[in-house]
Amino acid sequence: MKRLTAPLLILFCILFNLLSCDGLDENYSTNPNHRISFSVDTISFDTIFTTIGSATKHFMIYNHNNQPLLINEIMLASGEETGFRINVDGRKGDLFHDIRIPAKDSIYVFVEVTVNPNASNQPLLVEDSIVCTTNGIKQSVRLEAYGQNVHLYKNGLIITADTSFTAERPYLIYDSLVISQDCKLTIRPGATFYMHDKAKVIVYGTLYAQGTFDKPIQFRGDRLDFILEDILPYDQTPSQWGGIFFHPQSFHNFMDHVIIKNGTTGLTFEQSTADIPKLKLNNSQITNMGNNLFTAFNCHIEVNNTELSNAGGGIAILIGGKYHFIHCTLANFMTLKKRESVCLTIANNANNDIFSVDATFDNCIIDGSFDAGNEMYKGELNLSIDEAGSFNYLFNHCILKSMGENNEQFKHVLFTNESPAYRQKGNEKNKYTFDFRPDTTTTLGVGEADIFVTQQYPIDRYGINRLTNDGPDIGAYEFAPKENVEK
Repeated sequence: MKRLTAPLLILFCILFNLLSCDGLDENYSTNPNHRISFSVDTISFDTIFTTIGSATKHFMIYNHNNQPLLINEIMLASGEETGFRINVDGRKGDLFHDIRIPAKDSIYVFVEVTVNPNASNQPLLVEDSIVCTTNGIKQSVRLEAYGQNVHLYKNGLIITADTSFTAERPYLIYDSLVISQDCKLTIRPGATFYMHDKAKVIVYGTLYAQGTFDKPIQFRGDRLDFILEDILPYDQTPSQWGGIFFHPQSFHNFMDHVIIKNGTTGLTFEQSTADIPKLKLNNSQITNMGNNLFTAFNCHIEVNNTELSNAGGGIAILIGGKYHFIHCTLANFMTLKKRESVCLTIANNANNDIFSVDATFDNCIIDGSFDAGNEMYKGELNLSIDEAGSFNYLFNHCILKSMGENNEQFKHVLFTNESPAYRQKGNEKNKYTFDFRPDTTTTLGVGEADIFVTQQYPIDRYGINRLTNDGPDIGAYEFAPKENVEK
């Protein structure tokens, strides 16, 4: 009789073990009290744009028993008619049989959804369930998603004639939205623009965005889910899309009650001329940018009742030009990436060129997480002055995170190394949401604004009358008790 060689002996042992494992089927529990359990009872998707697939979510199926279980059937209750799709333990489909789970073990189930378009302009709830049958006992996980019809521009959109966008449906922009020269895009109250990764708004003509307090216009990224489940939403994460860019020939732009957030940059103005108004920006919020938030090169811009906050770069970089900021809050407490620049930079020089600067800040906050330092007029402020050019500036009744003394350029300025008490600083507990309203009546800057300036801008960004308190407050927001005004 021939001896088995070592390789054949090893192969024989492997086959024997595999065949022996098949006998484990006899050990599956048939006790109806031995049930599976789930890591969740419901899988919910935030608003899903129709025809655009969702992110992938998952849950676990557990066998906490001391014996193996055989799940006789796992199925989507409606097949795939609702648009949901599942993957069970690495296999795609809508119906699965004889799924084995060893004792004290688990398997993954992955879920996606694509919502079909319909005639509605309002979000539509889509529901389904995953039903598991084990030893005659049915158990299920609920699935739900809200589908939203959108105006989808998958290859971008170029505006070549005067055009008006309404709030009937949101706009989902891939690539870029371009406003051609000599063309005007008018955006009506309540319109929302969801910008895909790296998408930009590029303005050669004129952008006229007229929102209202109740119906602001929004530009934001198109991810509505979480990076970290229930901790960090994409909505609070910078660099989700490109930003809004104004070319040199673009003038007379207007934005009122506009929210621009979570881009790589916010508003960027290429080198232009300060002789013609470039932008008037009112009652708006620009926040949470990966790089510089507001960059203007030799432009004529007026900003009032506006919050400019949180960026990996600078909040406002003004190189040459004419600028007037009234009742604005400029604050940089970026927590999701390392800050690289001070809050506010004003310069009359760039690339060996000299420009004239005329910049005025009335009743504004210039603040951030940087220390005020020991040098005069530094901290969150950078004045880059070339004596060869004109450099006129004035800070009137402002809060400034800096060391300094009042003089002709700094009138009634509150220099500080301690930031005002804001209502909320973003952290994990509040999902990185910020609220830069004054927290108390004793907050620095409350009642300290120049009333003669305020009389021209008596209503703050949230519609609070600044002239009904003992004195108007510095910044974009007037103090109001929390129980009276909610964000």
